Amino acid sequence: MHTMWKGTISFGLVNIPVKLHAATENKDIKLRQLHEECKSPVEYEKRCPVCDRDIESEEIVKAYEYAKNKFVVLDKEDLEQLKKEQEDKAVEIIDFVKLEEIDPIYFERSYFISPSEGGSKAYSLLRQALGDTEKIGIAKIIIRSKEQLAIVRVYENTLVMETIHYPDEVRSVQDVPNVPEETELSKKELSTAVTLIDQLTAEFDPEKYKDEYRTALMELIEAKKNNEEVTTAKDKPKPDNVTNLMDALEKSLEKTKGSKKKKTTKKKTTTSGKKKTS
Repeated sequence: MHTMWKGTISFGLVNIPVKLHAATENKDIKLRQLHEECKSPVEYEKRCPVCDRDIESEEIVKAYEYAKNKFVVLDKEDLEQLKKEQEDKAVEIIDFVKLEEIDPIYFERSYFISPSEGGSKAYSLLRQALGDTEKIGIAKIIIRSKEQLAIVRVYENTLVMETIHYPDEVRSVQDVPNVPEETELSKKELSTAVTLIDQLTAEFDPEKYKDEYRTALMELIEAKKNNEEVTTAKDKPKPDNVTNLMDALEKSLEKTKGSKKKKTTKKKTTTSGKKKTS
């Protein structure tokens, strides 16, 4: 399993060298965009609209737009130093709370935690203590240049870290449109709804839930592939030297025509030796 972060988790005077591994994976089927006419993949180029040319990655800098078209440019060195200062810090568990105190809307992404060399005993200690107290730890961690709020909890026999949103990242429910106020319901309506919920109540078994759309989409793709309903993208045409030369000549000719129109009026000399403007 790929290691995507290495560091230390601490609570009190206990330090645990650990590694993080992504606990989930996105199994969405990725579809490419093709040009309908020639069935070639559509390219997405990095282009500067002012300089009117394609630019390389090394020409790009990061900046914060504090007002319309006004930016504070952040040097790569400044960002790297800030990132290093934060990543070098141990992940400290700040508080211990009950899991049910956190609404699921805060949860973002899960990571399995494994102990690094020499951390097995401390890892087991934290796992056992969390299990006995039925608590979870609240911590902060830097992942991909962003400080994340996270929880540490026990999942089966493994410690798991789950990143969670900060309160200001969760939008206010007051902004949700058309939410009805308390509505008067009849006892019969409510009783029927409760009965239906009771009838559909079951133990949660994640294995019974399947992504039916993804399955159907893959079946469609396989069927088309088996029926040879496929296409091969054409090679990108390479301009030859003759084409490049003709383009250059035509552009030069257009430029010459334009410059002739902009010339100033000529001055002519009369037979008397005086200059007059034509």
